[in-house]
Amino acid sequence: MKPISVLATTLALVTATWAQPQPPQNARQALLEMFFSKTPGTFEKHLPEATRAALRNADGQGLLLLQQLSLMTSQLNSQGQQLQTFEAGPTLLAVEDSRTNSKFDVTVERDDLRGEADEIELSFHAYKDGQPQASFVSPHLTFLMKQQTGIWRMHEITVAIHMALDNPEFLKEMTKNMANLGAGNMSNLGATRSSANEAAAISALRTLATAEITYSVAYPNHGYTCSLWDLDGFGSSETSEHHAMLIDSGLATGKKAGYVFTVSGCTGSPASTFKVTAVPAESAVGARAFCSDQTAVIRYAVDGKAATCLASGKPLN
Repeated sequence: MKPISVLATTLALVTATWAQPQPPQNARQALLEMFFSKTPGTFEKHLPEATRAALRNADGQGLLLLQQLSLMTSQLNSQGQQLQTFEAGPTLLAVEDSRTNSKFDVTVERDDLRGEADEIELSFHAYKDGQPQASFVSPHLTFLMKQQTGIWRMHEITVAIHMALDNPEFLKEMTKNMANLGAGNMSNLGATRSSANEAAAISALRTLATAEITYSVAYPNHGYTCSLWDLDGFGSSETSEHHAMLIDSGLATGKKAGYVFTVSGCTGSPASTFKVTAVPAESAVGARAFCSDQTAVIRYAVDGKAATCLASGKPLN
């Protein structure tokens, strides 16, 4: 065969090869191109037309960000991580970092092609020193790709979280969190109960101080009384200095809302002074002690002691 004929035949074969149509891009290839192409603008290319139009009508920052997303491969490689993508097979991409001897895989759980729509579900797996890193939380992403004007475009993203309820690490964290939550609730409950008890004690103390002053006016020859029962007396047919009917029988027992009430210091004849105190029956009831006297000013002591309140208690606002 003459050299010219050989050259002509070769050119014809090359031309025929170039003329053969390229196979159409599938949804998986389009998804890879969106995130891992080295060509700027490929992310935008695979968005729905309406989304692209909205981005163009914005201030331009959105398109700039999408161009950066399209260069993910070069960014990862520049950080020392080697990335590989796969257009077929169970693995979509793999990222390896030789510096830390770690690897990250994205696995295709399913690829459901139905006409011009394709759902691609992905799961994520980490490895260290060749060993899988167990995690009780495993995210899954599902991309719905649809053909629009001959191009596969990403129309929906679904995020699902798979949680292994019998995973030892999950059970450990759950137990720890429940214990912390329970402790916090008990602490809050205790603080709420203490505040309610203190409020009830203050109210009862005001009642006692008012009752003492009323009693001294009603029975000037007696003055103030150091007997809570003198201030009670409900059930009697008429009032007297021993049955004044100024407080309820519950308070007359000296115990209310977890506090113990005591009247003392009724000096003089008639008595011209008195002291009334309210202290927590136990530390869990309340933190402060309260007191008052003939001035009707209520004071408190943070140490919960009656003596401290009477000696140096601070006035209650």
